[in-house]
Amino acid sequence: MPDWPDIIASLDRHMVTNATVAWLYAITRPLAILLAVASKAGLAQDQVAAWIFGGHAIGGFLSILMSCLYRQPTGVAWSIPGAILIGPALDHLSFAEVVGASIAAGLLIAVLGITGWVRKVMIFCPLPVVMGMVCGVFLPFSLKIITGFEDNLWIALAIVVAFIASSAVPAIEKVLPPVLAALAAGIVAVIITGHGAPTAPARFGLAHPNILFPAFSLRALLELVLPLAITVIGIHNPQGFAVLAASNYRPPVNALTLACGVGSVLSALVGSVPICVAGPSNALMCSSGRAEQRFVAGMVYGLLLLVFGILAPAAVDLSSTLPIAFIGVLGGLALIRALQSWMATAFGGDLSLGALTALLVTLSGISIFHIGAPFWGLVFGVATSWLAERATLQGAWQAKLDNNAVRHHRR
Repeated sequence: MPDWPDIIASLDRHMVTNATVAWLYAITRPLAILLAVASKAGLAQDQVAAWIFGGHAIGGFLSILMSCLYRQPTGVAWSIPGAILIGPALDHLSFAEVVGASIAAGLLIAVLGITGWVRKVMIFCPLPVVMGMVCGVFLPFSLKIITGFEDNLWIALAIVVAFIASSAVPAIEKVLPPVLAALAAGIVAVIITGHGAPTAPARFGLAHPNILFPAFSLRALLELVLPLAITVIGIHNPQGFAVLAASNYRPPVNALTLACGVGSVLSALVGSVPICVAGPSNALMCSSGRAEQRFVAGMVYGLLLLVFGILAPAAVDLSSTLPIAFIGVLGGLALIRALQSWMATAFGGDLSLGALTALLVTLSGISIFHIGAPFWGLVFGVATSWLAERATLQGAWQAKLDNNAVRHHRR
């Protein structure tokens, strides 16, 4: 575990900028989805505040803890598909029944982490196919670089020009890294254009979550437990693990799965949604800077998320004022180099057809049995490789099994 001098020495402009951009992504579009689901479900203001507190504060704490323990930029957040699943369920289930099902899902995730079954399952997901799925998830984020010009021409133009100028001129890049230059230019553009100015005073106050009493009903458990668990272990976590692996880290799969399970139980107790490893946040924090310093970005991200959750009322007002173009273009540019690397990993080898299938299925946004497209991208991608690239797929599986056997023998 790093000590304070090590943490302070690793804290530079790359870490702060990447963490801030990752945090902005985590508190804008996902929060808008959460608020929309909560509104449709007719939740009271205190329940909405509890959702925000549980998802952000618990995720922030786990981000700090896991980044510090494993010296990796480990971003943890709440599951967007989990919130989408819970919303319609509240039409025919009580809130207590949903809490009970969410607790059971968290316990299931924790058991999978403790037993190590998650790592065994991941053996059968070859990296090119996983990266194809990851590209399918993040390609729409990078496309916002283009669509941002339609949302707000001047903000998008300022961000892109600053990013290109910093990337093209080494003298500028030494002082202002491309993402930091884009962030600064975007803020100036927002101020000058007047977009994003608050229309009413922010509500300053602390969140006051209450511990809820769950109700365990068979219909709620059958409807929600497995889908909620799959949103974490089948959709979100593989993205986060793949992003870290592509950045030459060794993500602690079992420990992170256990942390997500425990976090999901705690989140459910205050009325929020399951906790997962956040692929977009990890990608943004791995976009620049020295690899051995990036764990500090994870800690800064976690601290910002924790404060955001504690200050839920004011935080909601703040995030709702940020222009779509500002967040979309900035985040898309921050991901562009990482996306280039992921594409090379996905399509540079002999499992490219499976990777392409995973990319297309994920991009389709298809939902089967209320389970999101990234999960099915992996399923159909592996199935395609099994049918059309079987020898290479079996070789990849055997290599992973041999690697795990060597690692187990060393222990």
